[in-house]
Amino acid sequence: MRAEERAVIGAGALPVYSSFQRAAVRSAIVATALVAGAASVYAMRVSPMIVEMTTTGSDSVARVEVQNLNAGKLPFETRITRLAFDENGVPSETAADADFIVFPPQGMLPQGARQVIRLQWVGGADIPTSQAYYLSVNQLPIPTEPGTGGQAAQVQVVYHMKALVVVAPPNAQPNVSATSVKPIDYQPPAAKQGDPLPPMVPGLEVVMKNTGRRHAMMSALKWVIEGKDTAGKSLRILISEEDLNRGIGSGYVPGGGGTRVFRFAVVKAFGPGPINVKFVK
Repeated sequence: MRAEERAVIGAGALPVYSSFQRAAVRSAIVATALVAGAASVYAMRVSPMIVEMTTTGSDSVARVEVQNLNAGKLPFETRITRLAFDENGVPSETAADADFIVFPPQGMLPQGARQVIRLQWVGGADIPTSQAYYLSVNQLPIPTEPGTGGQAAQVQVVYHMKALVVVAPPNAQPNVSATSVKPIDYQPPAAKQGDPLPPMVPGLEVVMKNTGRRHAMMSALKWVIEGKDTAGKSLRILISEEDLNRGIGSGYVPGGGGTRVFRFAVVKAFGPGPINVKFVK
């Protein structure tokens, strides 16, 4: 008898978020309390959060929109940093403003206003593999209304949001394979900081390698996982794009031999035998 399950990653537990998803795919917001002469609280939206470009042609230019969501004006500036990821998707950043022309590099948005930021790649046309960057949109902690200096310093909350920007060589393609798949006991995260951790649930650890020149966004594909359950019966799990986005974010795998390790919960435990992963559009 063949068992088939449609996986909802984290089913029966809490949503699973990888470090990469928290850093880049979701609205990457850092709220910082600063001593300032105003007590306004701002919020903004940046869209899209993932931008894919090429070094030449029309896709060497992209546009990102910033919207001021709250009352009061929003002064902002932009910064570009080059990203490198370890196998678990944890990023490290170095300044890379010279690789792009960003216009406007800064601005002031009235309440509810939107601003389109234009990105143009000016780095090399012949990069060997895809390169990843953050476009950071940083609210500036300065008074925006007259007469707000006051005698007592107050707290202002500022927001920093990051969009992932990936630039690929022209005509480059990814070539991703799962080099290792094994069952694990997965620890879902707490609902919020300070809460106790929920019970362990069945999970998988999947190691992927990309030997192509172009990066891969593995959450844009369905994953078909086949093996045996703990009782030795056939088990097939289909994971949708939506479930993958909730569980592992974009599933970014860098090109040029880059590797990523993904760990996530599944609805039914696999046994110790071979497990195969296929990717389906």
